[in-house]
Amino acid sequence: MKRSKGGNTRDSYFNDLHHMRILFFIDNLNAGGKERRCVELLKGLNNLPDIDFEVVVMDKNIHYKEVFALNTKIHFLIRKTQKDLTVFRKFYKICREYKPDIVHCWNDMTAVIAVPACRLLHIRLINGMVADAPINKTLFNSKSIFYSKITFPFSDVIVANSKAGLNAYKAPPQKSKVVYNGYNFKRNCQLKSKEAVRNEYKINTDYVVAMVASFSQFKDYKTFYEAASLVLQKRSDVTFLAVGDNTGSAESIRMVDNRFFQNHFRLLGKKSDIESIVNITDIGVLATFTEGISNSVLEFMAQQKPVVASFCDGTKEIIDNAITGFLVKTSDANEMAEKIQILLSDGILRKQMGELAQKKIQDSFTIEQMITNYTILYRQIAEKKSISQKNKLENRNT
Repeated sequence: MKRSKGGNTRDSYFNDLHHMRILFFIDNLNAGGKERRCVELLKGLNNLPDIDFEVVVMDKNIHYKEVFALNTKIHFLIRKTQKDLTVFRKFYKICREYKPDIVHCWNDMTAVIAVPACRLLHIRLINGMVADAPINKTLFNSKSIFYSKITFPFSDVIVANSKAGLNAYKAPPQKSKVVYNGYNFKRNCQLKSKEAVRNEYKINTDYVVAMVASFSQFKDYKTFYEAASLVLQKRSDVTFLAVGDNTGSAESIRMVDNRFFQNHFRLLGKKSDIESIVNITDIGVLATFTEGISNSVLEFMAQQKPVVASFCDGTKEIIDNAITGFLVKTSDANEMAEKIQILLSDGILRKQMGELAQKKIQDSFTIEQMITNYTILYRQIAEKKSISQKNKLENRNT
């Protein structure tokens, strides 16, 4: 992108209203919802002539290889140890050389590292660390809560993917902005055949129920497995899938009822062909303790799958209870099993909910809407900065 070179004049500042540089700062680009959102956003911005960007990543392992096709510079800011303070100086140097109008950080540690450079170099900071909505802050996100308290005062905008997340972190309302996750429907254009996927995972039952999420302290796989066991005590025509990091771990396996493990459970671990797996499912499930806007819920709903999910504040912003899916009490396996059973037994209801679920995504959660909303935010921030600079210049000249 060609930037204005007219010097410190009113015209150059006016031209800067239409051109901006953004430095994206993210901990990694491994497989994950946050990382996919970032890459999809970069791909969308890459087509805009008035926006230039570079990327800073703190991990050399990149899952989303399409980022290399963007012809943008990628800086690898690698910490030698957890307490490597040289990253602050290195990030400052990157900012000083690139001279971004905006730094957009995507998680708590990048926000902490970005604050000093942005303050010293007068760069606008978008703090994007809020991607969940923790109810029990002490148990789950004590570190993130601490980082929010030390970075929010120095952030120009705190952007989250749910209203619930902003409320949970007590973000200042005057700085807060919600940009919902967006689903790229092009991901559904190259699906494997259902028969091929079923054969690959040796699924012979009529129905498939799946939960797509990493096996971690934030996800309630114990409740999902218990609900599955309750369903399987009443019927034998269902296979339950667990897809995501560590779902095939020994700890995960120990939670599954041995009576049904071999014939009715598939713990698949991390998979890259998520869309094809979602395509063979009849019902999506998300059992969790805390959630912003879940990418897996978007994936299910975009393919007309009703979702049974734990009642978390973020999730209720996307699932309309008893309309596009069911919201159940957290850690209530009996209620989750009941709702799964209702959907398995009523094909008409399943189809109706699935169609309404897809419409919800098409209306409010597309990748195009996400990119547009971020672009509007960037331009608003850049415009305010340019106007402020122009006013300062005029005051000096009077």
